[in-house]
Amino acid sequence: MRAVDDLLSNYQHVIADLRLVMGSKGVFDVTVDGELLYSKHDTGRHADDGEVLKLFSELVGPDVRRYGT
Repeated sequence: MRAVDDLLSNYQHVIADLRLVMGSKGVFDVTVDGELLYSKHDTGRHADDGEVLKLFSELVGPDVRRYGT
């Protein structure tokens, strides 16, 4: 899954727990600390490459640097 690879490659130093939970009918939701970050159900589509990473980057803000930078 591209979104998981993106998150772990770039923010492994700040992610304490990452889980993939299968939903019914192709549900693909990304939540962070209980807050919905991305929802396939709401958008009607799969996330574009890098979209979940961008949303996570915006959520954690510019003070949290990507891994290795």
